[in-house]
Amino acid sequence: MSEPKEMEWTLEEENEVYRQRMEKLDRLRREEGYDPFLVDRWERETTLAEVARNFAHLKEDEHVEDRLVTAGRVLTVRKHGKASFLTVGDETATLQLYFQVDALGEESYGFFKKWVDSGDFVGVVGHPFRTRRGELSLQVDSFKLLSKALRPLPEKWHGLKDTETRYRRRYVDLIANPEVRDVFRKRSLIIATFRRVLEAHGTLEVETPTLSPLAGGANARPFVTYHNALGLDMYLRIATELYLKRLIVGMMGRVYEIGKNFRNEGIDAMHNPEFTAMEVYWAYANYEDMMNLTEEIISACADAVGSRVVDYQGTEISFERPFRRGTMVDLVREHCGVDFHAWKSDDEARSEAKRRHIEIKGDESRFIVLSKLFEEFVEEKLIQPTFVLGHPTEISPLAKRNPDEPDFTNRFELFVYGKEVANAFSELNDPIDQRGRFMDQLQKKEAGDDEAHAFDEDFINALEYGLPPTGGLGIGIDRLVMFLTNSRSIRDVIFFPTMRPRD
Repeated sequence: MSEPKEMEWTLEEENEVYRQRMEKLDRLRREEGYDPFLVDRWERETTLAEVARNFAHLKEDEHVEDRLVTAGRVLTVRKHGKASFLTVGDETATLQLYFQVDALGEESYGFFKKWVDSGDFVGVVGHPFRTRRGELSLQVDSFKLLSKALRPLPEKWHGLKDTETRYRRRYVDLIANPEVRDVFRKRSLIIATFRRVLEAHGTLEVETPTLSPLAGGANARPFVTYHNALGLDMYLRIATELYLKRLIVGMMGRVYEIGKNFRNEGIDAMHNPEFTAMEVYWAYANYEDMMNLTEEIISACADAVGSRVVDYQGTEISFERPFRRGTMVDLVREHCGVDFHAWKSDDEARSEAKRRHIEIKGDESRFIVLSKLFEEFVEEKLIQPTFVLGHPTEISPLAKRNPDEPDFTNRFELFVYGKEVANAFSELNDPIDQRGRFMDQLQKKEAGDDEAHAFDEDFINALEYGLPPTGGLGIGIDRLVMFLTNSRSIRDVIFFPTMRPRD
């Protein structure tokens, strides 16, 4: 069958090509005695990007005798009588190959024409030249078929457009869309920048349990599994916080961890049940130190992948330091015209919530109403990076109270484009206060709040040995990568996002 040129394959077309290529592979083995899947190695001496860089100076119709050994996937094939052109790609670039019967000989050229298809991997030996039309190419002197593709590339390799298919078949997405590979290279560069900045501050990278008898460190619904040998329920971690703070108790000084967290929540453009976060804790520091560190890390990441001023979905966002800072009370007053300090009772606060059509149960304190007003009317308006300070103690079970206003904590969240990117505070190190807050969370859990914080007796025990003044910070790496790569969805920056199984 002829391969469609400007459309994505239907399932029937793909299956037909698969059937034909399976037959072709069988004939290759029988007629030529050649099995490409038995090829064990190819000594690639140069990448395609190196070819382009080292021979960019060639003029039209100029040949050089340099012998190059390279390899790549066949992206397009234009076979003619005695000369053919291929476009091949590797992880670095694409390049045109020129196959000619006079250079290869009848037998080798015939093998190429009969058996090589788009999607296959080939190793080639040749010399570079620039065509009369000005395209840098490689004249192939010899080649080897390294692997066969049994399924066709999408859209003649020019792009895989169906979003659902891109996420489910990321391996095809990476082949078809070079810009996707670039996003994930930038993601790796961003994570490397995290490590570089933190290690420059004398911070030790550590690992803590992913599987735990308690899910603590955040207010979230966990994934539950069962350990057969121990006969007990275990939880995939929702945060690394409590284990990392145990290490500060143990005099590890400054520690950080980059790893996966798991939350049994919904999936949307900003949420994936499995996500990557960085958490860092510094002994003898506070939340203001963490604000400075947050700015340093994010600005360095922006520098590493491009610029501190980025275009995100048509909106210009500046990561130049310093970021804006404002309290939750002040921001609610600015955007809602509501003065928290004017409320004389919880009933008055709840009346304000009802007037603004915020769903409440009827027993919320004015501090909860404040946070609901912020979530409903303020978050989405914080487009430029903004540190939101002064979270109520009632919604911050692990943060140190502000000594001047004990109903509020020394905590901040960083918002960008209306979304939370970081959360930090001066860590609560009073074991008596911590026990009381855990008790409050336990009551909420017993009342049906699945996201209330677990009661962790061992963590309180650790605090009783003494936790120094400590600053802690968590940054959502996936969301930061989204903003720095202009990616619309969190699934665009996770290689294999969680997907609903197909029927």
